[in-house]
Amino acid sequence: MDPKLLATVFVTVFLAELGDKTQLATMLYAAKGDNPKLTVFAGAAAALVAATAIGVAVGAGVSRLVDPAVLTRIAGVGFIAVGAWTLWRG
Repeated sequence: MDPKLLATVFVTVFLAELGDKTQLATMLYAAKGDNPKLTVFAGAAAALVAATAIGVAVGAGVSRLVDPAVLTRIAGVGFIAVGAWTLWRG
């Protein structure tokens, strides 16, 4: 296992999830007094693991069909488009 890659992925995903709708939904479930916090944590963690597994599987499959450099450019354009759309709508 490459520790540098592990740290890069961890920091990137961690920062992307802060303040995300996933975190907000989890906070709402945890804020409800009668919801067991461990159950909320386990459910949210399992959902994130499942969504990440799908992302890894799809990414691995797509990378066999499309050059990774092209995928990087597509992702970059996608992020810029979402940012521009967010600014335009705001």
